[in-house]
Amino acid sequence: MEYIRITSIDNPLFRAMHDLMKEVFPPEEVLEYALWKEPLEDPGIRVFVAVHEGKVVGATEYRYYDDLQVAMTDFTIIGQAGLGIGRFLARKRWADLEALAVNSGKPMLGMFAEIYDPYRIEGHAFGGVKPMDPYVRREVLSHLGYKRIDFPYVHPSWENNGEAVEELDLCFLPTDEDMPALDAAIVEKFLKGYYAILANKPQAWHDMVAGLGQRTALALYPL
Repeated sequence: MEYIRITSIDNPLFRAMHDLMKEVFPPEEVLEYALWKEPLEDPGIRVFVAVHEGKVVGATEYRYYDDLQVAMTDFTIIGQAGLGIGRFLARKRWADLEALAVNSGKPMLGMFAEIYDPYRIEGHAFGGVKPMDPYVRREVLSHLGYKRIDFPYVHPSWENNGEAVEELDLCFLPTDEDMPALDAAIVEKFLKGYYAILANKPQAWHDMVAGLGQRTALALYPL
């Protein structure tokens, strides 16, 4: 299996990846094809596909914030069961992030990820691919070490329509697995930067960010 970076919407592998995204994610989680042009060309945004026998069978997007010493996994797609795609992507991504942290001269504190709450996203088939089932994914990510950040999370729709998406938890994979809490200021700054691209955010999102500004630390709880 190959781990190939995508840096242009003109790459045929990107079309295959975008089609895969539309198969497995709800519409509000998929950025319009043409709007990917700038993110793919941004050197700070890393989009990779897993290619098996010439076919895109998985993908991941992530980024590293060296000022905050944290990473963010935007998404992970497993397009087919039985190939070990999830482990392949996780290992390749972590190795790449560790190299970025070394180059920054500061250690990585950990990595954010939005993780579906299976009890709030019932009814979506996620392309019929069982490894993408929210119950399965949440348990796998728990095994990897992700923890739920203790605050009510609101995610602005990637359709940029001002809708609030509330079926997700913001979670964190700490490099130090014994870390009990995360600095609230890191979470606040991260979310403001991460969603800066979306002009139409729901009021619930603004209220959430304002609430983070009143906190000092956010507990990390098991998934």
